[in-house]
Amino acid sequence: MNLLRERTGKFCERFGLRVPILLAPMAGACPVSLSIAVAEAGGMGSCGALLMQPNEILQWASEFRRGTAGRFQLNLWIPDPPPQRDQQRERLVREFLGQWGPPVPDDAGDATPPDFSEQCKALLNANPQAVSSVMGLYPDTFVRELKQRGIFWFANVSTVTEATKAEAAGADVVVVQGMEAGGHRGCFDAQEAERQQVGLAALVPAVVDAVRIPVVATGGIADERGVAAALALGASAVQIGTGFLRCPEARLNPAWASALATAAPEDTVVSRVFSGRAGRSLFTDYVRAATAPDAPAPAPYPVQRGFTARMRADANKLENVQRMQAWAGQSARLARAEPAAEVVRRLWDGAQVLLNWQNSRSK
Repeated sequence: MNLLRERTGKFCERFGLRVPILLAPMAGACPVSLSIAVAEAGGMGSCGALLMQPNEILQWASEFRRGTAGRFQLNLWIPDPPPQRDQQRERLVREFLGQWGPPVPDDAGDATPPDFSEQCKALLNANPQAVSSVMGLYPDTFVRELKQRGIFWFANVSTVTEATKAEAAGADVVVVQGMEAGGHRGCFDAQEAERQQVGLAALVPAVVDAVRIPVVATGGIADERGVAAALALGASAVQIGTGFLRCPEARLNPAWASALATAAPEDTVVSRVFSGRAGRSLFTDYVRAATAPDAPAPAPYPVQRGFTARMRADANKLENVQRMQAWAGQSARLARAEPAAEVVRRLWDGAQVLLNWQNSRSK
């Protein structure tokens, strides 16, 4: 147990934290207010910058720094290859989605993500404590620039093989995503996302044994029991997403937040029906229909995301969770509607009690 405390303490000291709890970078569900609250409580804030233009990334970082002197990470997806388009298949998907929201324009799938290289430049200029990656590894040239500026690289991985590749590529930390996690599966190979679903309890010790860099556990952690278990399995810290979504600082759509409060683990499912990439959401009416045997197969990412945009926007406006992109981890029901700082304190103090750490309460 002393080795466990030492490992966690070294992680916090190295990355300027008081508690080993990181906010997961959730694109579109991670306002700066939530990151400020987590950082003020001693953890690490985050920004999922996938859909943000470079100036928006810099604005986010500036707003964060106006609210706290705490630590934060900025996260980007590694770009996918250009999708293979199939006009006939896309027509069927658009017609299907028209039954669940406004009509889908023919060109709705043509939208492209922001320029990745320009986003990377913005990350460097924002100068966060850490930059994190998902869906792959950063290019060598960018990694060298991170090292030169003293910015840490946290690589999100979902398998042992991905973890060892990340370490070899220069990652300072691997964030190990169990299959319980809400939102997109962080797999390097999009085609393997459904097959390579490994639970956190099996994945964390396997990765800890395979790499020499610190391991952060994420996926299905939403209370003090999950924190304590992850640390006991060898993680140096935990990263939490769904567990913070009901906090007032998350500003989540009320219908989504209410649905999380009653969702059992089996009420979530991994599918590609929102973006074309595999992700875990609530098993809503739309997801049930879109994953039925007679439904058209989703278009690839990011075409499917473009096709579902109007439906998702309409659902948010009407607070209709049945058509919403309601990402949810399997421990969603453990999330509480309380201030984020209270969540951080409750989880960390409770984990220390469970681990029988004496005189080591968070400051």
